[in-house]
Amino acid sequence: MAGGALLASAGGRQDYPGGLTLFVAMACLVAATGGLLFGYDIGVSGGVTSMDPFLARFFPSVRRKQAAARRGAGGGNQNQYCMFDSQLLTTFTSSIFLSALVASLLAATFTRVAGRKWAMFAGWLTFLAGSALNGAAENVMMLIVGRVLLGVGVGVASQSAPLYLSEMAPARMRGMLNNGFNLMITVGILLATLVNYGTEKIAGGWGWRLSLGLAAVPATVIVRGRPEEAKRMLRGVRGTDDVADEYGDLVEASAASKAVTRPWRDILRRRYRPQLVMAVAIPMCQQLTGIVLQTYAPVLFKTTGFGGSASLMSAVITGLVNLLATFVSVFTVDRLGRRALLLQGGIQMLVSMVAMGALMGAKLGFSGTAAMPARYAAATVVVMCVYIAGFSWSWGPLGWLVPSEVMPLEVRPAGQSITVAVNMLMNFVVAQAFLPLFCRLRFALFFVFAGLLAAMTLFVALFLPETKGVPIEDMAAVWKAHWYWRRFVTDGEDSDSVDTEMGDGDIKS
Repeated sequence: MAGGALLASAGGRQDYPGGLTLFVAMACLVAATGGLLFGYDIGVSGGVTSMDPFLARFFPSVRRKQAAARRGAGGGNQNQYCMFDSQLLTTFTSSIFLSALVASLLAATFTRVAGRKWAMFAGWLTFLAGSALNGAAENVMMLIVGRVLLGVGVGVASQSAPLYLSEMAPARMRGMLNNGFNLMITVGILLATLVNYGTEKIAGGWGWRLSLGLAAVPATVIVRGRPEEAKRMLRGVRGTDDVADEYGDLVEASAASKAVTRPWRDILRRRYRPQLVMAVAIPMCQQLTGIVLQTYAPVLFKTTGFGGSASLMSAVITGLVNLLATFVSVFTVDRLGRRALLLQGGIQMLVSMVAMGALMGAKLGFSGTAAMPARYAAATVVVMCVYIAGFSWSWGPLGWLVPSEVMPLEVRPAGQSITVAVNMLMNFVVAQAFLPLFCRLRFALFFVFAGLLAAMTLFVALFLPETKGVPIEDMAAVWKAHWYWRRFVTDGEDSDSVDTEMGDGDIKS
């Protein structure tokens, strides 16, 4: 799940002439559309894996398990919890995150050399190729190779699009516009669930091809963008000719950023310990909230007894809740603060996980062979919506926003890559492990997620300072005032300078 990164000007000035012009609004919309790539894939993969024709063609063993579980035959693992337990099936779903991890690490260097725009362009071209391969797949290998190509596009978009957004947006609107990336992820998820619901009804059983192939649509929209020249386009972006101060600060910031020669080594220094911990812990916790349930929502709803179309419609409902709840974060994060949303969302998700486990345990039991009454199945959809809402206004957008805004300019490329890489690694691990763990732990898996949510909520309460309204260049003061992190960020400690070289100050858009 995504957000944005903030880029502070080297001079520390936070406001410039000009406002939100039509040009900058459209530029940010196109850049944020990169989130559609990620969101559509999250939504589409879980949907097609619940379609019987797709399973019969590529994963016949899963189809047989499903049929045996429905008849209540077979015993042993042939139960509701284990219908979709297949390492090959989870590899299809999770392989995208592994390639996205590698791509996000390489994207930091490519972005510095070629610029944000061309990095996004290259990533989206691979996404087009992956979509075409998945839509035309004749065997599992074609599916997985297509997913790997999709992952390259997702990894590059997650690394470069938020940075592009932060550079295009007016400083005083940066937080709201950066959230557009995460908002577009939720739009992509909802679109995918709607497409899955429609294509599942296509006669002949080929609707899954349309679902997978339509992933190319957002990428096609994005690659039609055109390059701009920095100063001329800055005037158009801001809607004013008075851009000298901002342009000068951008040149200075660009020079300072390119002057850092070893950001990967510098970020390991003691004074950057709080930022490094957040770059790792926040995206890791984001995935350990159990949001993988959204990826596998149609599968989960089938487990509770819904039919194919009903399970996909239930996924549409949760996708709509996801989108609407994201607006809560967009409009309240700068008023209520990061900690308040994370603490409230964490508690809400914890209660939802306990309720989900209790509902399944009460009616399916540990054996998983009993039928779940319709009213209990409907209750699981309601509980899922409550859980999704809590995630969508807390750990969803803030899991990306917080690491980005605490990262200083000189180590920002490395810090952003670490955040994206950890996010993709945890996406891969959790997506790969969820179905086997669901088969073995049954309803108790939801209690495991509840325990993890309790731990990460405590982590936020103890170790995450409030960063609402704090300028990027003043962020060090937040860490110096914190009861724990101040021991790492004290004046004069680890004062050796970062490794730099003279930069030429050129800007690559």
